[in-house]
Amino acid sequence: MSSRIEQIIEEIEEYIDRDCKFQPLSQTKIIVNKEHMDELLRELRMKTPDEIKRYQKIIANRDAILADAKAKADAMIEEAQVQTTELVSEHEIMQQAYAQANEIVTQATAQAQEIIDNATMDANEIRIGAIQYTDDLLANAESIIGHTLDSYTTKYDGLINSLQECYDTVRSNRAELDVPEADSSDYNYDSQNGSDQ
Repeated sequence: MSSRIEQIIEEIEEYIDRDCKFQPLSQTKIIVNKEHMDELLRELRMKTPDEIKRYQKIIANRDAILADAKAKADAMIEEAQVQTTELVSEHEIMQQAYAQANEIVTQATAQAQEIIDNATMDANEIRIGAIQYTDDLLANAESIIGHTLDSYTTKYDGLINSLQECYDTVRSNRAELDVPEADSSDYNYDSQNGSDQ
């Protein structure tokens, strides 16, 4: 993985950690700026390693590789058949010509099959390598995002618990105060005495 891809993943993690707020009444869902997230993801796609692109291109051209191998095999078989015809045309060495022709055809067929098998094996190995590399990238991103979600859930739960404790303490303190209610007749009497004095 290139260093820029790691930087982009860190930027996404910092953006989620620092700038995103939780949705109301949710402990797991957050609100993100779609344009900013799209920009980070677009850059991440642009920085995809050249190896993956090369693997994808080779996989896409797998049929062309096999077609080329088959064309080479067909050319070898055709050449063998031409040699067979030339050998057979000479009547005095007809038996030897048949033996040599069969041997050439057998060798050409074996070589053609080997070319096709090797091309198929190479294409499959490249495809598996590209899939494994992509899976490694996605596993790393999954781990980072999962860690971020776990961290936020823990922080959010801690905040809710602290607020609940504060709320319970305030209610308990208010209940212990037992504030007496003011009597309106006492208030009027005191006010009149104060004005007479």
